Amino acid sequence: MMQFFNQLPFSLKRILFVIIGLILTTAISFFSFQLGIIVPLIAIGLSAAVIFLIISFNHPKITLWALISYCFSIALISREIGGDIPYGTFIEVLLFLTWLFAVLRVPVEEWKKVKNDLFYIIVIWFLLSVLEVANPAGASIMGWLQEIRSAALYPLLIIPVTYVLFNTKKDLDSFLVLVIVFSVFGAINGIKQLYIGLSPGEQRFIDDGGYVTHMLFGQLRVFSFYSEAAQFGASQAHIGLICLILAFGPYKWWKRALLFCISLLLLYGMLISGTRGALFVLVSGVFLAIILSKQIKVILIGGLIACSCLFILKFTYIGNGNYQIYRLRSALDPTDASFNVRLNTQKLLREYMSTRPFGGGLGVIGAWGAKYNQDKFLAHIPPDSYWVKVWAMYGIIGFIIWLCIMMYILGKCCGIVWNIRDPDLRIKGIAMTSGYAGILICSYGNEVINTMPSSIIVYVSWVFIFISPVLDKEISNKNNL
Repeated sequence: MMQFFNQLPFSLKRILFVIIGLILTTAISFFSFQLGIIVPLIAIGLSAAVIFLIISFNHPKITLWALISYCFSIALISREIGGDIPYGTFIEVLLFLTWLFAVLRVPVEEWKKVKNDLFYIIVIWFLLSVLEVANPAGASIMGWLQEIRSAALYPLLIIPVTYVLFNTKKDLDSFLVLVIVFSVFGAINGIKQLYIGLSPGEQRFIDDGGYVTHMLFGQLRVFSFYSEAAQFGASQAHIGLICLILAFGPYKWWKRALLFCISLLLLYGMLISGTRGALFVLVSGVFLAIILSKQIKVILIGGLIACSCLFILKFTYIGNGNYQIYRLRSALDPTDASFNVRLNTQKLLREYMSTRPFGGGLGVIGAWGAKYNQDKFLAHIPPDSYWVKVWAMYGIIGFIIWLCIMMYILGKCCGIVWNIRDPDLRIKGIAMTSGYAGILICSYGNEVINTMPSSIIVYVSWVFIFISPVLDKEISNKNNL
C-alpha cells in the first residue's frame, strides 16, 4: 500500500491529502454537533499523540524526557481532570514506548554498557521482589502487583534505558535544568496555595480526605502539584540542596547567584510544606557535600556553618513566631508526640515481625494494604517510613539486602565523584550524590524514595554518576587536543 502511494504523482498526493482532510474535518464537525466538545478534544489529543510518536521514533530521548516531565505533573493532572482514569498506568505506557524506540533505534553495541554492577544489583532486587508473590504470609496478589511497580519494576526499567539514551554531558545539563525548572514552578504554585488559595482540583483533594494530614491546627501543609506535602517538601529540599551545591561551582557569577536564589526559593517551598523530615535531606546532604569537596577550608567553614544552623534550631527559640519554622524545629525534639508515635509503631512491628523473617509480602502495608489486604494485621499499621515499609513487606532479611544495596550505590557514587577531575562534572556529581543521600535518609521518616518524582530523579542521577568516569575521560581528551 505504501509502495503504491509513493509511486503516485505529487499533485495526486496533494489532492488525496485534501480529500482525506475534508472527510476528517466534516466527520469531526458532525460528531461535535452530536456529542459536544469532547470530540474535537479527542481529535486534538490523537493528533498530538501521533506527532509525538513520529518524533519520538526518530529521537527516543524525547520519550524519556516526557516520562520525567509526566512524573512531576501526574498529581496535578489527576487532581484537575479527575475521573477514574488510571493515571499511574501512563508511566508504564511511556516506559514501554521509551524501551520500544530505544530497542529499534539504538545500536546493539550501545546496550553493552548496561552490563554493570548497578544494573545487576537492581536485577537481584527485582527477582527478590518477584519471589515475594509466594510469601507464606499470604498477601493479596493484586496488592503485590501494585506495590512491585514502584518497589522494583520502575528502577529495573528506568536505569538500563537511561544508560543507552542519556550518555553525554549535554544530557546531564538538560536533566538538571528540567528538574530545577519543574521544582521552581512547584515552589511558586506552593506559595500560591498558601497566600492566594487552592485550585478547584486542589480543594477537592483537601475535601476528599486530604485535610486529615494537610490541615494542622488551621494551617495548610502546602503540597503544590505533588502527590502530598511530604513528597513536595522532600523534593524541594532535594533540588534546593542540588542548586545550593551547584552555586559553588566553576560558573559565571550570575549563574551562581541565580542558583543560590533558586535554592532559597526551593528551601522556602520545603519550609511551607510542613514536612519536618525534609530537614534531614539538607543535614545529611550538606555534610556529605562538604566531605566530598576534599577542601580543608570548605570542610571547616562549611561544617561550622551547618553545625551553627542546627544549634540554632535545636537550642534556641529564634523564629518560633513563624508556624513553619516552629514545626521544622520540632523535627529535632525527641519528645515530639508524632516522633514517639512512630517509635511505638516500630516497637509494635518489631514484636510482630520477630516471627516473620521474610515479612508480610508486597502490598501488605500502606495504601495497597488498606485496599487489598484488609484482613492482615500489617494493613492497619501506618508505615510512616519507607524503611519501615520495606521491613514490613520483605522482613528483616529483605530489609538488610535493600539497605546494603542502597549503601553500596551511595558508596560507589562517592568513590566515583571523589576521583572526577573536571571541576564542572565534579560539582554536579557531588550535588547528585548528596541529593541521593539526603533522600535516602529522609525516607526513614517518610515514603519518599519510592514516590514520583523523587524516585525517577534518584534513578537517573545514579546513571549519570556511574557514567561520569567516561564523561570525565572524554572531557580530558578533548582538552588535550
